[in-house]
Amino acid sequence: MTHTTTGLLTGKVIFISGASRGIGAAAGRLFAREGASVVLAARNTNALQHLVTEIRDAGGVADAVTVDLADRAGITAAVHRAGDLHGRLDGAFNNAGIGQQPGPFDTTSDTDIDAQFAVNFRAHWTAMNAEIALMRNGGGGAIVNTSSIGSRRANPFLPAYGAMKRALNSLTESAAVTLGPQGIRVNGITPGGTSTEMMLEWDAAAPGIIAAAEAASPMNRMAEPVEVAEVAAWLLSDRASMVNGAIIPVDGGTGA
Repeated sequence: MTHTTTGLLTGKVIFISGASRGIGAAAGRLFAREGASVVLAARNTNALQHLVTEIRDAGGVADAVTVDLADRAGITAAVHRAGDLHGRLDGAFNNAGIGQQPGPFDTTSDTDIDAQFAVNFRAHWTAMNAEIALMRNGGGGAIVNTSSIGSRRANPFLPAYGAMKRALNSLTESAAVTLGPQGIRVNGITPGGTSTEMMLEWDAAAPGIIAAAEAASPMNRMAEPVEVAEVAAWLLSDRASMVNGAIIPVDGGTGA
């Protein structure tokens, strides 16, 4: 698939969490190609540094910050790093997340539920508060949260994951209403099956998940990470200036 660079994000400073792999890494490459200065955050320091080098070698502007998304103080510090580096923050792609051990809700452990809450919901809450503080000082901005197709309907094999992603949708909509008057847009995306390391991990734990995702798609395939990142790029751009409080499916029609 060919992606034409258009300068969609030229001049913008954008923070990306979960940037060491999958959709987040694809977003880092894409946003930089589209002219943004990107600040990449994740737990895997080596993977982040490799991506920073790749982006810089291609002529882009990128920096990395290591963060554990279960650490609220660390999340705030990571977001503030963007402000320290560039003096402002124009956009944020809160993409980080973790999977759960597949299985029905009555076999889901308290430990798994606590981890889902900490990373797939509270980490976004914490990051958004830090991002909003920087954006207010800069006169506005845009935030995109990565949810999941599993938030839009019953999710019997990933119940805690689906529940936290549905809560994230509500948070996204509430923040959009609160922050719109302040010039800060907040939107979400709900990817369907996407060719990421997380999908491979789920399929290894419960063989057949990838095949089911492909079979359920009217397009007969999963998305490539960059296809999801393209939607986030548009939402973060000025071309989406009247889009606020939207939860946009990026699932090839699977949820239609």
